[in-house]
Amino acid sequence: MKDAANIQEFITYLKLEKHFSDHTAKCYGADLEQFIQFLQDEQKANPDAPSAGPDQLLLSVDVQTVRKFMAFLNERHYTKSTTARKLATLRSFYKFLVKRGRISSNPVASIKTPKQEKKLPKFLEYEQVQKLLNTPPTDTWLGARDRAMLEVLYSTGMRVSELVALNLEDVDFLGEVIHVRGKGKKERICPIGSSALQSIQHYIEFRNKRIQSDPSFDTKVLFANKHGKRLSTRSVRRKMDKYLVQAGLDPSISPHTLRHSFATHMLNNGADLRSVQELLGHQSLSTTQIYTHVTTSRMKEQYQNAHPREEVVHSTAE
Repeated sequence: MKDAANIQEFITYLKLEKHFSDHTAKCYGADLEQFIQFLQDEQKANPDAPSAGPDQLLLSVDVQTVRKFMAFLNERHYTKSTTARKLATLRSFYKFLVKRGRISSNPVASIKTPKQEKKLPKFLEYEQVQKLLNTPPTDTWLGARDRAMLEVLYSTGMRVSELVALNLEDVDFLGEVIHVRGKGKKERICPIGSSALQSIQHYIEFRNKRIQSDPSFDTKVLFANKHGKRLSTRSVRRKMDKYLVQAGLDPSISPHTLRHSFATHMLNNGADLRSVQELLGHQSLSTTQIYTHVTTSRMKEQYQNAHPREEVVHSTAE
């Protein structure tokens, strides 16, 4: 892929102008690398075709070529979501080339994204959340830290990547808000509950004692590891896995489930969709609307269990 200058330029554009994370840009690059490999294999299979380098192959792509690539992915049993992501990568890449004047039209523009199977986000009941939050011990500095982290995740609905990026100065105890740096370097202010703030304050007491005995401790970071450095998202996942087992909850639950739980519980308790969108840092309202499907299905279930006419129908059917 190193010979494909257009891809290198596109990746730089994603990082510097679109503010994509290194991980996201790397995923786009991997999708394009696979596409180039496909184009090169197609070229080898056609001995009459003139030899062309990666950039020439990319610039000569037409709608038919993209359709062939989609069929190639389908033959190899890629999921609809993965296929849709790869198509989105190509659409963005060729849109970029049109803007740069490298090609006259986007060969992906007319191709429809495969219809996705809607998966409802997994969430915990409030009683389960309570059980999880009460599991970390609060008489040690690491236990107090873990309790505070879980409290913050559920209180604000922030992503784990946003949690580990927090600095001490981001917490406004007086205003009861927290400053969050989200995707694409977008910043937002999240209200934070008193329970979470108390957990942070309790953890900070331990943290301050630790700082006094460890001069190498990074005092800027809010949630630090045992070496006094910023925690990683992987570490948060490992901690949560441990507490899920201790609490007797489903071990397949991820930290992101607390974000889903936050959104679902907010909507169940009367919050409007637009407010939840802002709290979650979603760019599009349609992303937040998935949670209305969760609350609607729950409402239907409660209706069927509680409505007297439904009970008559169900008992007759039995």
